Amino acid sequence: MSADQHRHVVAIDGPAAAGKSTVARMLAEGLHALLFDTGSLYRALTLASIRAGIEPGDELALVSLALRMDIDLAPPTIADGRLADVLLDGEDVTWLIRSPEVDAIVSKVSGHRKVRDALLVHQRRIAAAGPVVMVGRDIGTVVVPDAGVKIFLDASDVERARRRHAELQARGEQVSLDWVLDDIRRRDEIDSTRAVAPLRAAEDAVRVSTDGLTIDEVVDVLDGIVRAHWGGQSGLTA
Repeated sequence: MSADQHRHVVAIDGPAAAGKSTVARMLAEGLHALLFDTGSLYRALTLASIRAGIEPGDELALVSLALRMDIDLAPPTIADGRLADVLLDGEDVTWLIRSPEVDAIVSKVSGHRKVRDALLVHQRRIAAAGPVVMVGRDIGTVVVPDAGVKIFLDASDVERARRRHAELQARGEQVSLDWVLDDIRRRDEIDSTRAVAPLRAAEDAVRVSTDGLTIDEVVDVLDGIVRAHWGGQSGLTA
């Protein structure tokens, strides 16, 4: 894939619960671009592995599962806050992949090099399809390292825990704020120190802290960054 084809790829990376998915959805809508949360692939694989009784440390079994599972994304068909329909072997698992059980081990599952390689082809195929906003942990460093726009979205661990706790409560999940904060910190440690594709900002990424900003304010900041790179035009018209 050439750098010119990557010009209209917006790579948004950052730690868990930094608000990436929420602002990416609004940003993509404003830019008339495709939204793709790459984390949904890893979460779907994690859910499938739990159902299959595969341990998160069994890399070969996870790769085999990744190669044979049928994973697809589609525009949202239910107005319940989802960014897209996530389909695993034809089943709508959009919210099942956001459960605490999946949260607890998804970083371990996604930490395997061969697992990431097995899913990489699909991610790059989507990036080549046209104007796209891609969200994940290593979009700008590994998946599409020559993306036209790279953004590293961050927030303090306390702020991210508060947001994640509110999200879980809204879905009826009864967990404490302290538990969520401990889980956020644990996932940060795993994501930033793993040997394969550790969480880090690309050298040419624009860093944006969301602490103290409303969602609309964050979206405005990102929209300005993207349009400056795209010459003020949307992805569909540039």
